[in-house]
Amino acid sequence: MSDDSIGSLFETMCQAMVAGDIAELDSLLAEEFTLTHMTGYVQSKAEWLDAIETGEMRYHRMETAEAHSSPEGTAPGLTARTLTDATIWGSRATWRLTLRSWFEPRGEEWIVTRTVASTW
Repeated sequence: MSDDSIGSLFETMCQAMVAGDIAELDSLLAEEFTLTHMTGYVQSKAEWLDAIETGEMRYHRMETAEAHSSPEGTAPGLTARTLTDATIWGSRATWRLTLRSWFEPRGEEWIVTRTVASTW
């Protein structure tokens, strides 16, 4: 997987988050996908998508300040610094998030298997 295709997949995921496009996110994420929030809370794919669908989590805007990829074993990873304007469990803010995502091949496509968020 090239750096361009990793970056493109990550940007597609960010766009789907802002659009609240559950179907698109579902297609981009592994069934076993987890999102680790900056609080340390680990959320399953199903729980995260449900929170987006119900409005518990709403992403208003995401701007990627910088991103770089790096291989880890056989799976590529991507670290991106974002400015994420979101309402999470009732609190709206623009968070300076570092999002570290890992990818795996599934058939002819690549999917996101895990994302860990922290602040920068």
